[in-house]
Amino acid sequence: MSSFSFIHSADLHLGSPFQGLAMKDADVAEVFMEASRRAFTALVDQAIERKVDFFLVAGDVYDGDWKDNKIGLFFNREVARLERAEIPVFLLKGNHDAESVITRTITLPKNVREFPVNRPGTFKLDHLKVALHGQGFAERSAVENLALSYPPPQPGWFNIGVLHTSLTGREPHAPYAPCSVEDLRSRGYDYWALGHVHDYEVVAENPLVIFPGNLQGRSIREQGAKGAVLVAVEDGHISHERIITDSARFAQISVVVEREDDLPAILRRIEAALESVAEVMEGRPLALRIRLTGESRWRRELLARAQDFRDEAQAACHRCHEDIWLEKVEVRVEASGAAAAGGQLGLDGLLSLDSFPPGLMEEAEVKVAEIAARLPGGLGAQELALGDDAETLLAEARELLLARAGGSR
Repeated sequence: MSSFSFIHSADLHLGSPFQGLAMKDADVAEVFMEASRRAFTALVDQAIERKVDFFLVAGDVYDGDWKDNKIGLFFNREVARLERAEIPVFLLKGNHDAESVITRTITLPKNVREFPVNRPGTFKLDHLKVALHGQGFAERSAVENLALSYPPPQPGWFNIGVLHTSLTGREPHAPYAPCSVEDLRSRGYDYWALGHVHDYEVVAENPLVIFPGNLQGRSIREQGAKGAVLVAVEDGHISHERIITDSARFAQISVVVEREDDLPAILRRIEAALESVAEVMEGRPLALRIRLTGESRWRRELLARAQDFRDEAQAACHRCHEDIWLEKVEVRVEASGAAAAGGQLGLDGLLSLDSFPPGLMEEAEVKVAEIAARLPGGLGAQELALGDDAETLLAEARELLLARAGGSR
């Protein structure tokens, strides 16, 4: 068996907007918005520098249908660089860029080959004795087990299965093309290049089954380093390593508030907690969520002066590092003592509710959908267009009403 190397990537989500960034600085917002493109460019740079033999994308090149051809032109430009380096590219359609979803096209270079969507297909690299087997999505939702219909392995060759799948389930990812590791093993392949799950995971070692994760985090739910996998095969031995490509990151810290902490004291606790944050940045801009927990007599003032407090928290972030940008301050602090008792006075109707009245949640979801439809840059197409679900948004609104109706200490 010959020696070769390849890059296994997935979930590029080109054209995806970032979620939850409440930054007012347009230049900083642009840095985060362009991060997915820069991540793919960095991966192409790595492929050329390392002289890999081929390049895989296991689904979701695009985040959805294009509003114009810009994103298609960008992808064409990058894979054309791979063509000039004589690196073939193999693509598989996932749920976000299924055949029924993408309506625009840009003619791609001849080095790009795409797996069929109506049946499994096989591409052969004769000089390497490598066979790649895969089937893309015809529709956004693929509920059948595609893996079981993949063809038998090519005898004496290195066989790679390419599949966009949730396997037996990976929350919060939708259960598409469900299958088990045993289903994958039954095909007799040497490597399974999976996509769909946005966290890096080595699922199994025999054969090697890997989710590379997405190239770039896009919201607070996608934290930590992101990238692809470089796989090397030498005399039948397989090794792999991560290639980190992200150019911006998301992170969250929790700060425990004590009962007597006033706002300056809470800010001091935040600043102390920020000391460890720079380590996860690794030289990249960081969008940070700060979650406040614990118990405080000053909770009402904290909520009533939310914007002023947020600005102070952003200032604390910049005292720690110039590229830490506040994504959100999440207040999960409980009232204590007199503040808890006083919070109910004169507000019995609203404050005593343990749950929202019937019909209110449905009405809120309709309103959220109306607002989302007016958002720029494709934000409304996101799963949580306003950064949180309707129930969380209602809870936050109620908390703000409570704080303002009760006054401040």
